[in-house]
Amino acid sequence: MNKLILAALALPSLAFAAQPAPTGSQLPIDEQAERLRDAALSDDLAWTILEGLTTEVGPRQAGTEAEARARSWAVRRLTELGFSNVRIEPFEMPVWVRGEERAEIVSPFPQPLVVTALGNSGATPQRGVEAEVIGFDSEAASEESVRGKIVFIDHGMAPTQDGSGYGQFGAPRRQGPSIASRKGAAAIVIRSIGTDYHRNPHTGVQMWAEGVRPIPAGALTVPDAEQLRRILARGRPVRMRLTLTPRNTGRHESGNVVAEVPGSDPSAGVITIGGHLDSWDLGTGALDNAAGVAITTAAAHRIMQAGRPRRTIRVVLFGAEEVGGGGGDTHFALHRENGNVVLVGESDFGADRIWRVDFNLAPENEALADRVAALLAPLGIVRGRDRANAGADLGAWPTSGTAAIDLNQDGTRYFDYHHTPDDTLDKVDPTQLRQNVAAWTAMLAVVANAPEAIGPVPAAP
Repeated sequence: MNKLILAALALPSLAFAAQPAPTGSQLPIDEQAERLRDAALSDDLAWTILEGLTTEVGPRQAGTEAEARARSWAVRRLTELGFSNVRIEPFEMPVWVRGEERAEIVSPFPQPLVVTALGNSGATPQRGVEAEVIGFDSEAASEESVRGKIVFIDHGMAPTQDGSGYGQFGAPRRQGPSIASRKGAAAIVIRSIGTDYHRNPHTGVQMWAEGVRPIPAGALTVPDAEQLRRILARGRPVRMRLTLTPRNTGRHESGNVVAEVPGSDPSAGVITIGGHLDSWDLGTGALDNAAGVAITTAAAHRIMQAGRPRRTIRVVLFGAEEVGGGGGDTHFALHRENGNVVLVGESDFGADRIWRVDFNLAPENEALADRVAALLAPLGIVRGRDRANAGADLGAWPTSGTAAIDLNQDGTRYFDYHHTPDDTLDKVDPTQLRQNVAAWTAMLAVVANAPEAIGPVPAAP
C-alpha cells in the first residue's frame, strides 16, 4: 500500500506500453497503468465535475428543462476537457412531474406525516382524499377489504454492503400500486425503500401494469411509516387524508451525452462506460448519479492525457435512467449492430469506496481479468465471483454477449440518501471518490490497451 502515497511521482503524459501476459504465479503489472492508478488518488477533476453539475444545474429530472440544461452543461464540459466526437443522442419520452404532497392522520390520533409521490403516481382531488387506512402485506388481501381504502405497505430494508436488499424490498414500490389499484384501493402509501431514520421520503419510479387505473401512490419516511404502524397496532380504525397532485405534461425530449477518447486501432473495438445524467428532483442527485458521471469521465480523461489508447473509450452520460432507462435503450439500439463495442461498465451506486470487482469475460480472456484484478488489489479491491451485469443503462450489452466489468462500491450507507432530498454534495467523501477514479483508471488502462482480442461472452446459464 506504500505505493499509493507515491502518486505525485506519476507521469500521466507518458504513452502506454502494451501489457505483457502473465507467466507462472507472478502477475506483472504495466508500470504506466500502475502510475496512472496511483496518480488518480490525488484526482481533483472528478470532484470538480461533481461539484459543477450539482451546483450549476442541481436536480435533473428526466425530460424536464433542468435535464436539458444538464445536457448542455455536459457538452460544454466534455468539449473543454478535450474529448472527441461530443454529441447528444436525443429521444422523446412521456414526462411526469410532482405537485403538492401532504399526508395526515385524521383519527384517532390527528397528526401530520411526511410523504412524497412515487414516480407516475396518480393524483388526488385538489383537496385530497380521505379514507380508512388498511395494512396490505401480500396479494392475498381480499378486494372487499381493500376497496375504497388507503393501502399501507410496511416492509423495512436493512443496509447491506452490496445493496442486495433493494431488489427484494423495492417490490412494494414497483408492484404494490398496481396490485392495490386492481383491488379497488383509493390510494396507496408505502414505507420508503431506504435504510435511514431521517424524515426524508424516498421517491422512485413505478410503472402501472397494463390496463390498471393510476391511483395516488406515495412513500412515507421510515419514521412516519413506523409511526403509522404503531397507530394501526392500537386496533382502532385509522383515517388518513392524502393530497398528491402530480400531473403528466406530455412528451418531451431527453437524451444521452456521448464523448470519446479515440483509439489507435479501430479493429480492436470500443470500451463503453458512463453513468446517468438525470436525477430525481428532491435532492441534487450527487450520489445518484452525478458521482458516476464524474468518476467515469475523470478516469477516461486520465487515459486520454496519458496518450492514445489502443481501443476507443466511449463515455456515455445517459438520460432518463431514473424513469425506466430510456437512455440506455436508445444507446443500445443505435450502436449494437455497428458499434463494435467489446466491453462495457457503468458507475451508478454512489461514491463510497470500491471494494469488489466482478467480471463477465470470455474464457480466453481470463488472463486479462487476472491483470485487472492484480492492478486493483492495492486499492483494497477483492475479486468477486458474480457475473458482471454492467448496471441499468448498459445491462443489455452483456445480456447480448458483450463482455463487462463491474466495479462495485460499498453500498452500506447508499440507501440512507437514495432518491431523497438528502442526496446532496456534502454526502460525498472526496477521498473515497478518488479511490473510485483510481480503480476505473486502472481498469481502463489495462482493457483499453490489452494486446489480446476481447471476445464475446457466453450466454448466462
